[in-house]
Parts: sequence; C-alpha cells; structure tokens
Amino acid sequence: MIEESFRSDIFAKIRTACRVVAERARFVHVDTKRISTYTQCLPVDRLDALAVDADHHFVDDEETTLAYFVTLDAVNFGSGYFPCLRKRPRMSGYQTIASSLADRFRRSGPFSAAELASISPKECATLFGQEGAGDPIPELMALFSRAWNDLGAVLSDRFTGSFAKLIEAAGGSADRLVRLLSAQPFFRDVATYGTISVPFFKRAQITASDLALAFRGCGPGRFVDLDRLTIFADNLVPHVLRHDGLLHYDPRLLKRIEKGELIPSGSMEEVEIRACAVHAVALLAKRLRGEGRSVCERDLDVLLWTRGQDPEYKARHRHRTRTVFY
Repeated sequence: MIEESFRSDIFAKIRTACRVVAERARFVHVDTKRISTYTQCLPVDRLDALAVDADHHFVDDEETTLAYFVTLDAVNFGSGYFPCLRKRPRMSGYQTIASSLADRFRRSGPFSAAELASISPKECATLFGQEGAGDPIPELMALFSRAWNDLGAVLSDRFTGSFAKLIEAAGGSADRLVRLLSAQPFFRDVATYGTISVPFFKRAQITASDLALAFRGCGPGRFVDLDRLTIFADNLVPHVLRHDGLLHYDPRLLKRIEKGELIPSGSMEEVEIRACAVHAVALLAKRLRGEGRSVCERDLDVLLWTRGQDPEYKARHRHRTRTVFY
C-alpha cells in the first residue's frame, strides 16, 4: 500500500518535492529568468485539438478501449532500452510498442486478467516483434512480462478480473487512480534524494491522462481533478526543455549524455533531471494562468512531448536510463 505521507493530495506532494530538489540541485538548473519569454513560444492555442493518436493506438468500444490503455500503460516504459529495440518502419520505440499491442487487440481482443497474470517474456517478445533480439531487449521483455503479471494479479485479486472495476474504484479521481495503480511495484515511481522522498508516479498519472484523451473526458475518462496532474516526468520533456534553454545541465553530465552513457536510475543526476522538469513546467503553467490562459501542466506535457518528435530534437542525445518508470 502507498505510505501514509502520500495519502493527501499526491500531486501537491510531487510538486513540493520536485521544487525542493530543484532548489538543492547540483547537476541541473532551472533558468527561471526565461519562464516569461518561453511561454510566448508555446502553441497553447492548439490544446483544444489534442486527441489520441489513432494511427498508433487502439480505439473501439468502451470496454476494449479501456482495457487497451490500461494494458499499454502497464508497459509504457523502456526508453532506456529503445535504442536497441527492433522498431517498426518510421516508428519510435513507444509507437512500436503501442502499435504492436493495438494490432493484437484488433486480432484477438483484450487480454483477460488470467492471460496477463501468466504471460511470459517469450510471449512478450513475439507480440512486440522482438524474437531473437540481442541484449538488452530480453531483459526489457522480462520486465514487460512482470508488469503484466502484476496487473493481471491485481485485476483478479481485487477487481474480479475487470478493467472497468479498477477504474470505477477510482471514483472519478485521478489522485485515487494513481494510488490504486501504485500498489503495483512498477507503478510505484518514488525516488530518494538525500533525505527526502520524491514521488513522480509518471505512468500512473499518464494512465489517467490517456483515458481522459481516449474518452474525451467522459465515462472512464472523467476525472474531476485532471487539472491537478503534473507532467509525466520522463527523458523526453527534460530534453526538450534543455534544448530550448529552460534547463541547464552540468557540463560533465551533458558530456555523459552526449556520449550515450546510461544515467543510473535513482542517481542524483537522474532525479534532478526529472524533478527540475516537473518544477519548470509548474512554473510555466503558473505564469500562463497569470496571463489569463487556462492551462495546466498536463497540457504542457503533451505540447512538449509532441515538440520532442521534431527532427531537431531527435538529432540530439537525450538522457537514457534503464528503468520501469519511463
């Protein structure tokens, strides 16, 4: 179970912890002087057009669409492995995973809880087109298998095997959904920085966001506190913020990233990268709201993540960490 200190307003606790890290950070610096000018280059007018990418995801009837996004977000990690992933033509690592799962849903429908609870690394490799892939992809497939095994067990043990009952148990609260999902180890995204705990809950938060996009804020996608979400701290949004001059990295850290060196999960550098990105976007959203724009951090995450798909951002190295959290 999630510890008592995270029980009240998990999103406020994420922001507070990330602000503290940003204030103490040694390797990453938020350039607060650029906040006001940076807000001017963000296309916030496009927010009304945000929707699920139907080319790479599965959207059908309510039950199977719900199952698809919960199943996908259970394995929505592995960016540190993606340079070695066998990708589909003209697709990123994430798009390869999402599209492969969508194809499986079109062929056979959703996995049952029992199927998820017993799926093997070999079956994952077949599903995602990674049979015979070299190291470290077998390790990633084993992690995908464990993530789905955990999901299947939770669905069976607590929700009579029903994806819908899992979401219903959240009662329309993203906060509650984050806490429910975080009972699974791979969703429990909490780092330690010195003497403080730093919750991120990237994939638990993005599950609520994905459902809201898929269902346009209705039914299983209706969360009354959706605007309380932080960004989904990964390795792409910080990369975009660094490229755009809002984050500055210690030269030694930057050199390691540009050499393709893995940044260890839970290291000071990795926690600072993620936390400073969360804090920077919180400042951006606050500035925009002060200018009369109705914008939340979740909106900015989608804008920045989408910006990161542009060739100029992909041409530069982002940090890579092998972790189950992003």
